[in-house]
Amino acid sequence: MGLLTFSINVTLDGCINHQEGIADDETHAFFTQLMDEGGAMLWGRTTYEMMESYWPAVARGEMEAPPAIHEWAVKLEAKPKYVVSSTRKDYIWANSHHIAGNLREGVQKLKDETPAGVLLGSGKLATELDRLDLIDEYKFLVHPRIAGHGPTLYEDGLACTRRLELISAKQLRNGALAMHYRRER
Repeated sequence: MGLLTFSINVTLDGCINHQEGIADDETHAFFTQLMDEGGAMLWGRTTYEMMESYWPAVARGEMEAPPAIHEWAVKLEAKPKYVVSSTRKDYIWANSHHIAGNLREGVQKLKDETPAGVLLGSGKLATELDRLDLIDEYKFLVHPRIAGHGPTLYEDGLACTRRLELISAKQLRNGALAMHYRRER
């Protein structure tokens, strides 16, 4: 069984708006390594649609991008992508799959069938999966910024506090901190 790892960009005040982080080569290298290490991606519909609207065109070379960004897009194209949605059923982006029905059972099955692990990258979905006790690890890239607006990490709240064990912390040259935590059980 693989681990479910929640990874996201977050500012010091908890903002998870993708436009508030530092987008540079080092940041992309961080997320490329995470994607390379994992066996599948997991997103909610909103995150999936945001990714789908941009990355396939980059992978096909239809949008100009630096070589590292293009390489990431090509890897993402090949990576299995799973989507939780109650409203959307059809997915045309390569290697995209729908998780339907019972959320706990669907995500647990995905974890069981993905020994290399699953990388979760949606804030709202993370809240729901944390409520179901399915997240094993957290790999946050904490940016040295205060956004002053949302959406924010876990803004809908959790029933109880999650105790985490720090596995590693690394400062990037841009001032962001790559934080790796494991859930205490």
